Amino acid sequence: MLRSTLLVVALGAIVALSSASGIAYDGYKIFEVVPQTQEQLDFLFDISKYEEFYDFLALKKIPNHVARVMVNPNEEENFLTSLDSLNLSYRVLNENVGKTIEREFQLSKLKRNLAPFSGKGRLSTERYYSHAEINAYIEDLAERYPERVVVQQVGKSYEGRDMKTITITNGDGRKMKNVIFMDGGFHAREWISPAAVLYVIEQLVENFEENAELLADYDWVILPMVNPDGYEHTQTGTLARMWRKTRQPYTFAGKTCYGADPNRNFGFHWNEEGASNNPCVDTYAGPKAFSENETIIVRDLMHSLRGRGVMYLTIHSYGNYLLYPWGWTSDLPDTWPDLDEVARAGGDAIYEATGTVYSVGSATNVLYIAAGASDDYAFYAGFPISITMELPGGGLTGFDPPASKIDPYVKETWIGIRAMAKKVVEKYPTERPDFL
Repeated sequence: MLRSTLLVVALGAIVALSSASGIAYDGYKIFEVVPQTQEQLDFLFDISKYEEFYDFLALKKIPNHVARVMVNPNEEENFLTSLDSLNLSYRVLNENVGKTIEREFQLSKLKRNLAPFSGKGRLSTERYYSHAEINAYIEDLAERYPERVVVQQVGKSYEGRDMKTITITNGDGRKMKNVIFMDGGFHAREWISPAAVLYVIEQLVENFEENAELLADYDWVILPMVNPDGYEHTQTGTLARMWRKTRQPYTFAGKTCYGADPNRNFGFHWNEEGASNNPCVDTYAGPKAFSENETIIVRDLMHSLRGRGVMYLTIHSYGNYLLYPWGWTSDLPDTWPDLDEVARAGGDAIYEATGTVYSVGSATNVLYIAAGASDDYAFYAGFPISITMELPGGGLTGFDPPASKIDPYVKETWIGIRAMAKKVVEKYPTERPDFL
């Protein structure tokens, strides 16, 4: 077996791709390969563990599906030799990721400067917004719709940014309704995630009449930005654009590295397969479960909704997936048909409306094992429906959809979310499920 034995990785060579503190991604390339045999697929999964050299942007557990990987130029020769040895054909999608990031970043910055947000009124889908602008928007909604909207500060990020939820109701004053809890912005570089969440908020609040059925017996609690420190870091320049983690500093082998992966930091099968104990890589699970302010906040929100929380929905990018537990094992929970039914309602609605295909299934069986994720924890904590929605990719890295793609992406996403919410309301009307 060739696989990862073709790679010799010395500890001294570990300089994290994810740290981005001194890497402009100049010379990094994105390759597209289609593994056709199990051996080829195993090879890709094996090298995906070497995050300092390989950043897989798309990778499925099933042969004959396209895989995309960004390769460190220091490892390119080994990578190509391995592909040739395995008769694994490839094509180069991006010859220089650094130049792509620079171009897209400057375009995004220009759009922000040309269309500043006053803090009042609707947001457009013509650009991405800062964390402060997102908070200003939901606060303005609370002022304009006080009978239906409540904004609450639920904590602070590691760097001291205010983290706020928006609770959306129909204003009838009924207490203890069922709840759909939704969040976005877990991974800093996934700008389209909070953009999609903001569009959902707009539809529920400002287009209330069209969506009143979703609020008749349900409240929505939404945290638009889980990782504000990381998100704001990605706004600082092209060196940071592909940042993924939080920003709390950690020391490893005499080096300071920043952040943990918030979606590996939850205290359910924490730091098992699919997570790392190396602070300098993207999937660092943290020194302990819930080491990050941000994941503590999400955890506490989940527990505060116990007895009411029916659906947890977290928005990520990219890959056109609707995933449900488990992520820590390939086993399925006993109630997986309920999870599958809701997720497929979303995928079917999107396909019927736009032709976009979403893969549906458990996270491990569709993608890969990723222990310590928020969707597994939510299901464990009592949400009968827990789904991760991975939005379509864009740009040349997949994580950088141009501003021109925001509008069609968020509208398409809303079609799926609305369909899933309707299915949840249908399955769990006003009574709590017996098993909670």
